[in-house]
Amino acid sequence: MKSIKLIVITLLFVANSVFAFTTDPIDKTKSTVSIQVQKLLEKPNFPIKEDMDIIVKLTINKNNEMVILDIESEDANNIIEDYIKSRLNYKKLTKKMTTQVYTLPIKMLASK
Repeated sequence: MKSIKLIVITLLFVANSVFAFTTDPIDKTKSTVSIQVQKLLEKPNFPIKEDMDIIVKLTINKNNEMVILDIESEDANNIIEDYIKSRLNYKKLTKKMTTQVYTLPIKMLASK
């Protein structure tokens, strides 16, 4: 009985390590979108008083432009939401992306 448990646990570890090394093309696409979003949101023209965690949901239209669907945050105010929308909405991406909903976590750090 102990040997069966040992074999099952060993198989679980092996299966887990195999799945950990597989690469998912969706993750690469999301990473590309994240990098471009990060560049577009650099250097806001207003001070940020406290760190904020923001979730941006967007999609890519047929013209390869980002379309903001939703901005979620407990801390963000209208100025932050307007800033994100103005910097991202209908901005064309450099690389062709599939049309799907992307959920991107954004952390805006306080100005020092």
